[in-house]
Amino acid sequence: MSFRSRFYFIFKPLLCSSRMTNVFRERLLANKVAFLTGGGSGIGLAIAECFAEHDAAVILAGRNAQRLETAKAQLESRRAKVYIEPLDVRNYQSLESAVERTRQNVGEIDLVIAAAAGNFPAPASAMSPNGFKAVIDIDVLGTFNTMRAVYPHLRRPGASLIAISAAHATVPFAYQSHVCAAKAGVELLLKTLAVEWGPEGIRCNCITPGATADTEGMRRLAPTTEIQDRARARIPLRRFGTKEELASLALFLCSDAAAYITGATFVCDGGQSLSRSESSFASAWRAAQPGQ
Repeated sequence: MSFRSRFYFIFKPLLCSSRMTNVFRERLLANKVAFLTGGGSGIGLAIAECFAEHDAAVILAGRNAQRLETAKAQLESRRAKVYIEPLDVRNYQSLESAVERTRQNVGEIDLVIAAAAGNFPAPASAMSPNGFKAVIDIDVLGTFNTMRAVYPHLRRPGASLIAISAAHATVPFAYQSHVCAAKAGVELLLKTLAVEWGPEGIRCNCITPGATADTEGMRRLAPTTEIQDRARARIPLRRFGTKEELASLALFLCSDAAAYITGATFVCDGGQSLSRSESSFASAWRAAQPGQ
C-alpha cells in the first residue's frame, strides 16, 4: 500500500466527518439551549461540541464533576457558552433542580440529548442482580428522569429530544442481556413520548450508533486489537464510526430540516446491523474468550 493510500485509509473517517459538519449553515443553533446528560465525555461530549460550534448554549450534566470541568474548559477555549451540572441521572430531584437552574440562568430548553449509559460485558448466568439493575437504572430510568424533568421547561413548539440507543434494542447480544433490556426500554419510551408530546410540537427520536472509535464502550467491549479487527471485518464499510459523525446526525435531527421527524430511530453504524449473523462485537468478544 502506498503512503498516499495508507494516509487516506487512516484519515478518511476524519475527512468524512469534516465534510458532514460543513454541509450545515453556520450558527444553525443560534439562540438555542441544549441540555445533555452524559455530556462530559464520549458521544455526549462530541454532540455538545458540535452544538456549541453552531452557537447553542450547552449544559453538560453527568456524574464526574472533574470530567465536566475539563469538558467545560475545553469548550470555553472555543468561546462556547457552556454550563455544567454534576448529577446522577438516577436521582430525579437532582435533575429537576438542574433543569430549573437552567431555565432561570440560561432560558427555556430547546434541545435534549440523553447520552448517559452503563455497560460491561458479562454472561447473564454470572451477572449479579445489582449489576443488571445498575444498567437498567442508568439507561431507562435515567432517560425517563431526564425527559420528565425537562418537559415543563421545553420551548414549544420546536423542542427536539434525542436518546442515544444501541443495536441492542432489537438484536440479542451475548454477554449484554442488561444492555439489550435497557435499550429496548429506551427506544419504546421515546416512541411513546413522541405520541404523547407530539401535539405540543415536541419531537422525540433515537440515534443508534454502531462501533464508535474512542469511546468508553469500545474500550470495554473491544479491549484488544484482535477483537477490534474481528469486529471491523464484519462491518460493511470496514471501519468504525466516529463521534463526530454521530454528532452531525444529532445536529440534523435538531434542525428545521427534521421538523417532521419524530418517533424514529436512526441507525448510524456503517451497515453493522445488516449482518444476519450474531453481532460483530458479540461474536468477536466470544471468539476471543479462553476455550472458545
